[in-house]
Amino acid sequence: MTIRTFRLTAFLTLLGLASYAQKKDLVDYVNTLQGTNSHWGLSYGNTYPTIAVPFPVHSWSPQTGKNGDGWKYTFAANTIRGFQQVHQCSPWMGDYAVFSLMPVTGKLEVGEEARASSFSHANEIAKPHYYKVALGNGATTEIAPTERAGHMRFSFPKGKNAFLVLDGYTKTSGVTIQPRERKITGWVHNGTFIPKEFRCYFEMQFDQPFVAYGTWENRKNTTVANNLTDSGEGRGAYVQFKPGTVVQVKIASSYINPEQATLTLQQELGGYTTVNQTSAAAKNAWNAIFSRVKVEGGTEEDLATFYSCLFRANLFSHKFYEIGKNGKLYYYSPYDGKIHNGYLYTDNGFWDTFRAQFPLSNILHPTMQGRYMQSLLDAQEQSGFFPTWSNPGPSGVMIGNHAISLLTDAWAKGVRSFDPEKVLKAYLHEISNRGAWGGSNGRESHQDYFRLGYVPYPKWHESTAK
Repeated sequence: MTIRTFRLTAFLTLLGLASYAQKKDLVDYVNTLQGTNSHWGLSYGNTYPTIAVPFPVHSWSPQTGKNGDGWKYTFAANTIRGFQQVHQCSPWMGDYAVFSLMPVTGKLEVGEEARASSFSHANEIAKPHYYKVALGNGATTEIAPTERAGHMRFSFPKGKNAFLVLDGYTKTSGVTIQPRERKITGWVHNGTFIPKEFRCYFEMQFDQPFVAYGTWENRKNTTVANNLTDSGEGRGAYVQFKPGTVVQVKIASSYINPEQATLTLQQELGGYTTVNQTSAAAKNAWNAIFSRVKVEGGTEEDLATFYSCLFRANLFSHKFYEIGKNGKLYYYSPYDGKIHNGYLYTDNGFWDTFRAQFPLSNILHPTMQGRYMQSLLDAQEQSGFFPTWSNPGPSGVMIGNHAISLLTDAWAKGVRSFDPEKVLKAYLHEISNRGAWGGSNGRESHQDYFRLGYVPYPKWHESTAK
């Protein structure tokens, strides 16, 4: 081989490698298990392997922890007890509007401990747009997300009874089984900071017939065979399929009413026949987001860390609005319990995120952030004060007046789709009044601050943040 031929071959090889690198999907770098190997000796935080599109209404996750446990998935766990609809932005805040499905084989077991199945990370694929795990009970679960819905596929082994168990989680819930329509509909009312009248309505559409069904409750784990409907504390349902069945289920939820859940299912999953199609659409959504940030240098491991972190930075805040007939945008407000038109966002603790998360979003997503800033003003009008940690409405958690930092940074970065006069008027009210949540909204120390120019300690706890 001549020197000229060698150089040409090397050039074409490098060109091919560069072309391959450019074509590689950025979402393939993401490992959603990053951050799940957390324990008290390491940190006071935890993440879960979120299955979601960017800034969704609902996300999905496997569940290794007990119902109500903020550490819903931990890497060291060796059993899974369900696959949940989730919204949790912090293990300390807990989750809300949760329900789960769990495949059970052989004998019907409904209790979360008894139905739990072993698993191995070697048999687990964890990506933003697709999750798959082979369980020790012989069943395999796959999940793909949309903004307000989820698409699951359960593959059951031959020669064993095949069940899906729907768990209503904590507090109260209601279920209705519709065998002819291959549906389960219902609602859940759970979460630490939810309003009394709050409900999340869901609809599940299956593509395989039920051979048996019933309801159950998760306090004593009693079942009622052939029962079609029930409501109360921890109510759930179970359905049975033929052994060896591969069943897909489309799931959609609404905070407004059951009819909206039905509409959302059609809007978001009506165009997809398989989990693979739903996953491909979610993958495209993530690649579009990641393509806004391109980095140079570093190793493949560095890129994996970077895009795994960028994934987390594009999950919260969650959308809280829904799409009605004729494209109307509206939402149930957790601030005043009424239905309003427009946008609303939630699930974020500004105490932790005003320094970096929101400034980044203001750069990457200015249109969305303009809507977000207006929704902060709307929340202030509906509740009397800006939210500090919305989960989904006011929680009384954390202190300070950090919403003004969000609004100021957005304005400084060119997001100008809200009224600055309304912001200043709302902020003056914020710093000169004490809210119902004490230090979490308003300023409980405002009289001393305006009189002295500072907040005295120990008269006021955590004074430097107030």
